[in-house]
Amino acid sequence: MEKNIINNKIDRSWIDKFNKPITISGPCSAESEAQVLETAKRLDNKYINIFRAGIWKPRTKPNNFEGIGEKGLHWLQKVKQDTGYMVATEVANEKHVKLALSFDIDILWIGARSTASPFIIQEIADSLEGNKEIIILVKNPIHPDLELWIGALERLFAKGIRKLGVIHRGFYTYNNSRLRNQPNWNILLKFRKMFSRIPLICDPSHICGNKTGIYDIAKIAYHLFKYDGFMIESHCDPLHAWSDVKQQMTPEEVTDLLRNLKYTKNKKQNDDQASLNSLRILIDEIDDNMIYLLSERMKISKQLGILKKTKYLSFVQPDRWKYILTRSLKLGQELGISESIIENFFKLLHEESINIQKNM
Repeated sequence: MEKNIINNKIDRSWIDKFNKPITISGPCSAESEAQVLETAKRLDNKYINIFRAGIWKPRTKPNNFEGIGEKGLHWLQKVKQDTGYMVATEVANEKHVKLALSFDIDILWIGARSTASPFIIQEIADSLEGNKEIIILVKNPIHPDLELWIGALERLFAKGIRKLGVIHRGFYTYNNSRLRNQPNWNILLKFRKMFSRIPLICDPSHICGNKTGIYDIAKIAYHLFKYDGFMIESHCDPLHAWSDVKQQMTPEEVTDLLRNLKYTKNKKQNDDQASLNSLRILIDEIDDNMIYLLSERMKISKQLGILKKTKYLSFVQPDRWKYILTRSLKLGQELGISESIIENFFKLLHEESINIQKNM
């Protein structure tokens, strides 16, 4: 499907009526009517625009809490009646969609696991065919597959859905990162370049996996990459939450975060400085990945050291070193990296690896 067609025909009326940034907040999971209502009433409507709660919770393994189910929709309906907030929840199949619509839920979002499955997306799109009023937000797939994300939007758009938006919740990384999910900001820049009009919401709660880093991620998203808003998890009693304990904030903490974000926004920076800072963020993310990968490489070097000592092998293996260097130089040449950088870098790695093995 022609990407310009989607971009040009997106209906932004639902988000443009709010001052930026918009914020969607509420508990990871609806647990009780009292918990849902207390959280909603403690959120500050000067900063919060939409209330969210998970009703169905997809889990990697069975026998974990998978959501309160249909009765949670009654609680969301009551939040809407009592507070005037628009309400949102996650759906993962046709049954969820029909139930949510029957309870007048305003916004449905599709989770990362569901976005990764074209069959699930198609089922949801078919169940919403021709619905021009419902707002659908699509989270990025678990892995950094931009075309899969775009494909989900195309399937929904093909069924007549125009009030579309996306949620950036970060991508899975096998590295032992300080973040739960890697932002992969460069992918978001590519997305924004193709779809400049599609509302882009940042979910710093799932990117961080802990509430201490949420402000920093939100600040980058808002100030440097000009996101339209946030989805931030909040709970009236986070320490006793049934899911995602570490990343949920109190309603008051969410208000403070947003107040600080708006305050720092007033400190103007020129376009050149903003562009410079954005590029530096991209470099920082790559540098972090390199360091985590180096850490993994050194762990394997330690295992090699133990094996070599056990088998009375020499720490220096000239044929192996020649193979590594030749292979790396060839790959570097294919990627346009200078031979001297590759050679110096791998010499340092090789020397450090030998030192680690000798000191085991």
